[in-house]
Amino acid sequence: MHKAQETVLEIDLKALKHNLTHLKSKIQPATKFMAVVKAFAYGSDPCKIANYLQKQNVDYFAVAYINEGIALRQAGITQPILVLHPQTVNFKSLIENRLEPAIYNAKILNEFIQFASAEKLIEYPIHIKFNTGLNRLGFFENDVNYISETLKTTQTTKVISIFSHLAASEDLNEKTFSLNQIKSFKGIAIALIERLGYKPMLHMCNTSGILNYPEAHFDMVRSGIGLYGFGNSEKENLFLKPIGTLKTVISQIHHIEKGESVGYNRAFKSNGFLKTATLPIGHADGIGRQYGHGKGFVTIQGQKAPIIGNVCMDMIMVDVTNIDCNEGDEVIVFGQTTTAEDLALTANTISYELITSISQRVRRIFIE
Repeated sequence: MHKAQETVLEIDLKALKHNLTHLKSKIQPATKFMAVVKAFAYGSDPCKIANYLQKQNVDYFAVAYINEGIALRQAGITQPILVLHPQTVNFKSLIENRLEPAIYNAKILNEFIQFASAEKLIEYPIHIKFNTGLNRLGFFENDVNYISETLKTTQTTKVISIFSHLAASEDLNEKTFSLNQIKSFKGIAIALIERLGYKPMLHMCNTSGILNYPEAHFDMVRSGIGLYGFGNSEKENLFLKPIGTLKTVISQIHHIEKGESVGYNRAFKSNGFLKTATLPIGHADGIGRQYGHGKGFVTIQGQKAPIIGNVCMDMIMVDVTNIDCNEGDEVIVFGQTTTAEDLALTANTISYELITSISQRVRRIFIE
C-alpha cells in the first residue's frame, strides 16, 4: 500500500473485482448486471471504475444525470448507459452520446417522443420506471394503459426495460412491504408487456435486493454501494471489501495547556494538558462540519484519535495525547479496517454520504 505524504484516496481495484464477483455469485448466469457509477462512482472515479468494470464484462452502467453519462462515453465506455434522472434540456446531448433515458412520468415521455420525432429517430431505447412504494420517481400502476397507448402512436422509441426500485430492501423488518412492492411490480410488468406485445428486460433489485430478495432478480440487477464495499448490514459487510482508503498526514503537533482552546470559535477548550495533531483535510475535502465535538475519529499508529473542535475548511485537529506519533506520520481517515460506515455512524449519517462527499481535489491513487 502507498504511504501517504499528503491527503489521498487509495482505490483498490482488486477489492472492486472481489465485490463484483461476490455479488454476481448471488445471481443466475443469465441475469444481467448493471453497475451504478453515479456520483463520481460513489466518490471514487467514474471513468477509471467503469473502464475496469467494462473489462470485467458488466452488462450495463447507470448514472443519475446525462453529464455523468457523457463523461463515461468520452472515457471510452461502449456498454449501454442508463440515465436514471434525465432532464429534458439535455436530450440532444443524451442522443448524441447514445445514452438511454429512464422515463418516469407523462411529461418526460411526451417531451422525449417529441424530441425523438424531430430528430427522426427509430426505436430509440428507453426504460420505463414505475413507482411501487418509494414515492420518488415513477409512473403508477394506473398509467399502464396511458403508456402503451402513447407508445403505439410512435415508432421513435422502444422500451428496453421496465423497472422499479425497492424502498427498504436492507431492512428485513420491512420484508412484508418489500414483498408487496415485488408483487406490485410483477403485476405492472405483466400488464405492460401484454399491451406492448413484446417483453423488455425487468429489473428491480439494488445491492440489498440482490442479497435479500433472489425472487426479484428478474432479467437484470443493479448494484451501487455493494460494488464499493458496503452491504448495508454487518453480516453482508463481512463478504465485501471497501475499495477506498482515505489517508492523510500529520502536519503539525501542538501541546495545549489547560484552558486553551482549539480551532474556530474556541469550540474546544482543554480541561488539562493535551497533545493535538493538525491534519490537511477539512470540510472542503468531504469531512463535514457535523464531525468534531466528540463525533468522528481518525486512526494513527493503530489507535483512535478523536476529532476535536470545529472542522475547518482545509484542516481538522485530533487528540493524540495518548498516541506516540510525529509530524509527517500517516493517518487513516477510513479504509478496510475502520470503514467509512464506522466513521459515518459517529455522526448519525451513512457511508453513502461520507464517501460521495470526498472532494475531487483529493488525489486518487489506484491499486491494481
